[in-house]
Amino acid sequence: MYFLYTLAIIGYAILLVPRLLYDAVRHGKHLGTLRERWGWLPATINPQGMPSIWIHAVSVGEVLATGALIPALRDRYPDHPLWLSTTTQTGRAAATGLDGVDGLFYFPFDLSSAVARVLERVRPQLFVMVDTELWPTLLRQCRLRGVKTMLVNGRISDRSYPRYRLVRPFFRHVLAGVDRCCAQSEESGRRLIDLGAPPTRVTVTGNLKFDTLPQSDSRVPWVRDGVLRAFRIAEGRTVVMAASTHPGEERPVFEAFTRIRRRDPTALLVVAPRHPERCGEVTALAAGHGLETVRRSELPVDGAPRAAVVVLDTVGELATLFKIASVVFLGGSLVPAGGHNLLEPAAWGKPVVFGPHMENFAEIAELFLTNRAACQIPSADALEPALSTLLGDPVQRAALGAAARALVEANRGATDRTLTAMAALLPPAAGAPAGVVVPFGAG
Repeated sequence: MYFLYTLAIIGYAILLVPRLLYDAVRHGKHLGTLRERWGWLPATINPQGMPSIWIHAVSVGEVLATGALIPALRDRYPDHPLWLSTTTQTGRAAATGLDGVDGLFYFPFDLSSAVARVLERVRPQLFVMVDTELWPTLLRQCRLRGVKTMLVNGRISDRSYPRYRLVRPFFRHVLAGVDRCCAQSEESGRRLIDLGAPPTRVTVTGNLKFDTLPQSDSRVPWVRDGVLRAFRIAEGRTVVMAASTHPGEERPVFEAFTRIRRRDPTALLVVAPRHPERCGEVTALAAGHGLETVRRSELPVDGAPRAAVVVLDTVGELATLFKIASVVFLGGSLVPAGGHNLLEPAAWGKPVVFGPHMENFAEIAELFLTNRAACQIPSADALEPALSTLLGDPVQRAALGAAARALVEANRGATDRTLTAMAALLPPAAGAPAGVVVPFGAG
């Protein structure tokens, strides 16, 4: 079974080579990362060979989900170095700003030799996977070496669930080797069990991302925030935010904003493409709609944007910029990309509009819609009417934003529940509370 999986990984890698070469030449991606991906880590990673905790977060979203967990781990396990791996370069960039991490490296190819080299260097006592990153070879090697393994913030989306079920016999064996699965919701917990996780090892802890969100509100004096010094927005100026957009979404966004500008000539649009390498394409598209456009990196400090459109070409600033938004459109939802997480704008009390494709965040989207804390539209044609309705009705806009913020506050606490589950696998340092683990369906 593992032999066939290894052959599949090798075959996939061969098919992927042309795309990797294209990205390397066109966008400079992957250059300088291959050595780490083959398991040859820098000398700065665990030079003293200490027992450690290894956390893996694929990309930006997973890295941000660890924002509250990692400082808590630092406090509970002061004698264990914390190493964080990522798969993507944008994830690595986001991880650079995390406090409490002792070192970063790229996740190895899931091949025995590469995985073995990393485990020899990192020497983890606990391997933590964020979201649902199940790598069979690595988990098998951990099991053989006596390394405890844990899935945190686990979720099985509507899109991925049928695919996992197609290979359920294999993943039943993989999940049987995971020592603890912490699921975001009851539904994800049930799906993990259906795919093979032992019920006694599944715990519903909630979504870690709720705990990473700011406790304050948008009335914080933004002039003190370094990121926002380039966005000195005049009081009352309309700011439309299009967050994490994908190809095929910017055009309807620009068409909707063009109509909004006819009614409000001072309105500002901030567009944040999901993939920063698309900024040139998005800038050109905006110009093609007759909209004066500037990149975020070209904005002067301490000056209001003069252009109608700002294209966000930086990494890690979007969460802060939600503070100045009047209304937020969440990308990845007008095209079948599965949507994106709406918690960050919700935490700032911002009204969020998203399209029909929220498969990757179906549970959160349903939670917000049930509590009248977000607005879903059926198609791109409905984008401009939805935005204009909210922009023209401050009472409705405030009510939607207040409901979103209240929902965020009501769902905090996943970090403490995750640490409680973790303590059963790796006892914390003396004096730190261990708590009690409640299995799935028992509490």
